[in-house]
Amino acid sequence: MEQPLLVYTTFPDEATGLAIGEALVREKLAACVNIVPGMRSVYAWKGAVERGEEVVGLIKTRAALKEEVAAALTARHPYETPIVLFLAVEADAATAAWLLAETKAGA
Repeated sequence: MEQPLLVYTTFPDEATGLAIGEALVREKLAACVNIVPGMRSVYAWKGAVERGEEVVGLIKTRAALKEEVAAALTARHPYETPIVLFLAVEADAATAAWLLAETKAGA
């Protein structure tokens, strides 16, 4: 069975995360996108240390869609360099079956 994949990203606000998440689900690139508000970030950017408020995006998809999800996310994302981290995960049989049923087959 194809491996599930969790994609971690951040968004500048909840509305942006929800809009992009909904687009990914509607296009069957993701079975689910969780948007978690209230994150405070400290990060290096162009030689300076910055602080900001963001929301976390957790995208549940399949491994075969990795590149397509990254391209769709990056194309819609307002950040110059969005964070796109791929986390290989294991899932129980029922979760894996749901995830595969709700996403399109990969290339």
